[in-house]
Amino acid sequence: QADLVESGGESVQTGGSLTLLCVASPYNTYYPCMAWFRQAPGKEREGVAYIFRRNGSTTYSDSVNGRFTISQDEAKRRLYLQMNNLRSEDSGMYYCAAADWRICYSGAPPQRLQYPTWGQGTQVTVSS
Repeated sequence: QADLVESGGESVQTGGSLTLLCVASPYNTYYPCMAWFRQAPGKEREGVAYIFRRNGSTTYSDSVNGRFTISQDEAKRRLYLQMNNLRSEDSGMYYCAAADWRICYSGAPPQRLQYPTWGQGTQVTVSS
């Protein structure tokens, strides 16, 4: 069974930067579309960044657009989320999600509930 493992979350100060990493296991597992979601206590899980890996097209939520960058290392089967100029409202558990061609065939970002594969999350805390 394929899994996703996130890492890189930690406590940072407002205005700081972090890079999150998501790795699929087994190593050669390929997902055509992947995304980063986050969830703050008492709030719904929200999508922040999406990538269609075949052509590298990306989509961001309005709240992170211009500050976060989703990228991939195709050779190493890794997914990154570079987060700059962090704000307190960026705090939360960050999850990596993935879906296969049956869901991603159009290239459009799937809805949250359409992703069948999730990681356990990595905690990001931003404080002043």
